[in-house]
Amino acid sequence: MKALCLLSCLALVTSHAADGVPPITTRLRVATCGHSFHVFTYRQVEQIAASAGFKHELAGLSSIGGSTVQKHWDVPEEKSAVKQVLKAGGADVLTLSPIWLPDDAIEQFVKLGVEHNPALRVTVQEYWMPNDEYEPVYPLQTKKKVDHNATDLSKLRDATLRYAKDIESYVKSINERLGKDSVFIVPVGMAAVTLREKIVKGEVPGLNQQSELFRDNWGHAMLPLQILSSYCHFAVIYRKSPVGLPVPVAFRAIKDISDDHKAKLNTLLQQIAWDTVSTHPMSGIKKA
Repeated sequence: MKALCLLSCLALVTSHAADGVPPITTRLRVATCGHSFHVFTYRQVEQIAASAGFKHELAGLSSIGGSTVQKHWDVPEEKSAVKQVLKAGGADVLTLSPIWLPDDAIEQFVKLGVEHNPALRVTVQEYWMPNDEYEPVYPLQTKKKVDHNATDLSKLRDATLRYAKDIESYVKSINERLGKDSVFIVPVGMAAVTLREKIVKGEVPGLNQQSELFRDNWGHAMLPLQILSSYCHFAVIYRKSPVGLPVPVAFRAIKDISDDHKAKLNTLLQQIAWDTVSTHPMSGIKKA
């Protein structure tokens, strides 16, 4: 009986290893270009990685509010810490966060980085829908009146899926022109929809309304949504589940959620992040 159990466990482990890509446990140098829906991940992921025992090096940050990736590319090299580190081959991962597509500078950053470090991985954030709708227009509609608690979540999931498919198609085309998979997707948007659905069902400790995830109509993230996003980025960057890691330092500062609820909420955010990332076809977790 023991032998049979051992063989069954071994088969399960072998099957899992065959289906997925091994986690990364070596030191990673991570650079970031982003706006206010993304730049907080730069230091939060570092803290999460440290709690997992990984050596995570902050390699360079370009932070521009309301930015397309093009705005980061337009920064002259002598003023761009990210361009300088890429040209020196000093980054293993570059995280980018476009708003709407197309955004030609994604490919320009990829080419610059891969030229000086062929092993560079570039992640593209699929973020949650601002204003709870997929309206890819400029100038950005930051002044709309939105009641996040009244949003039809079935329509929001459909809109997020349409946006996600557009990103997948765009990233796939870059990888095809590059001749290899160097660009991956961090599916934060889908994870955010899942979290909101659970809030409505009363399944999220410490959170009672969807609006508690946002600090304004446009959709700037409060800490629970920020941490969910950072767990998604951690999972893609390290190809490892965050489930079981301690409550992040930033999360401990929330005053209106009890410590017990913080711990349970933290575990739920970790699980949503891993379930979303590990099943996404372009996160780099699953083998092609």
